[in-house]
Amino acid sequence: MPRPEIIKEEPITMVELKEELTKIKDRDKELGFSSNKTEEYLNQFITLPKEKTQELKEKLEKLKISRLKPEFIVKVIDTLPTSVDQLKVLLQGYVVSISQADAKKIIEVVKEFTAAEKK
Repeated sequence: MPRPEIIKEEPITMVELKEELTKIKDRDKELGFSSNKTEEYLNQFITLPKEKTQELKEKLEKLKISRLKPEFIVKVIDTLPTSVDQLKVLLQGYVVSISQADAKKIIEVVKEFTAAEKK
């Protein structure tokens, strides 16, 4: 059996993952067991459409917060924390510390998108 080679490692949002699963489904006509379970999970938890997800990602990157790496941005987009406390809990699993002011900026940007989706 050939060994797959990792060409590039890049964090992607759940929306991007769902899009990739759709491409695989179109190509192979059906998904495997694990892929089906993943698709079910994504259908339950994705709340933003692709366009809004991309726009949110761009706005978070434009904040230019030095310690906010791409993998943290992806986690923020996937979970959409609405308070500083939720953001701190989300980032607790990583070795990162974000100032209170930066955390508030992130939450303000996220709230723009969560408020728009509730309407």
